[in-house]
Amino acid sequence: MPTSKGILLGTDYQRMYGIDIYNIQNRHIAISTNKENIFSLGIYQISAQDPIEELLNEFREGKFSTTLTSKQKLSLLKMLRKNRPAFAIGEEPSGTIRGHDIELYLDVERPYPPMLRRPPYPASLETRKEFEKHINELLDMDFIRKIGHNDIVEITTLVLITWHDGKYRLCGDFRALNNYTKADKYPIPRIPHALDKLAKAK
Repeated sequence: MPTSKGILLGTDYQRMYGIDIYNIQNRHIAISTNKENIFSLGIYQISAQDPIEELLNEFREGKFSTTLTSKQKLSLLKMLRKNRPAFAIGEEPSGTIRGHDIELYLDVERPYPPMLRRPPYPASLETRKEFEKHINELLDMDFIRKIGHNDIVEITTLVLITWHDGKYRLCGDFRALNNYTKADKYPIPRIPHALDKLAKAK
C-alpha cells in the first residue's frame, strides 16, 4: 500500500478547528479561534516535490545554461527562490541586498561649491518625458521622495543611458564628487592573491 508524506484536510475539518489557508502561492497558513490568532506560518521554502516547471515559470525571464543537469537546475532554482529579495524581477524591478550600504564623506561643507550644484543638462521633449516616467517609478517604489520648498537639497544632474534594446536607464552624474570625496585608505587586496585563495572552492 503506497505511503503518503502529506495530509489532506477537508473544509469541514478546517472550519471546525479554525484553519485558514490563504495566499496559496506563498503558502501562508493560520490557525485561530473567533477571538484570537493562535498560530500563523508562512512557508517560502521549496519542497523536493516542487516540479522544475513551476520554478522555471517564476524565473521565466532568466536564461539558464543548457549544460546544466536537471539536478543542478533544480538546485539553482531553489537558491534563487530562497534569496529572491536580492534579485530584480518584472513585478519587483529592483533587488535589495542588505548590509552593503556605502557612505561617502566630503571634505567640504555647505554651501557646496558650484560644481556640486550644477543645473540640469539641456534635454529634448522625448528625454524630459522619460525623466518624468523614471522619476514617477522611483517615487512609487519609495526610493525617492518629493521635497518641500524649504528643504535644503543639492541638485544632481540627471542623464539617460540607452540600452542595447532601445530602453532608457536613468542615472545621476556624480563625477564632480570625485574631487571632494575623502579617499578610502583601506588597502585593496591583490586580485591574484584573492583568486589563489578561491582555488578549489565550492
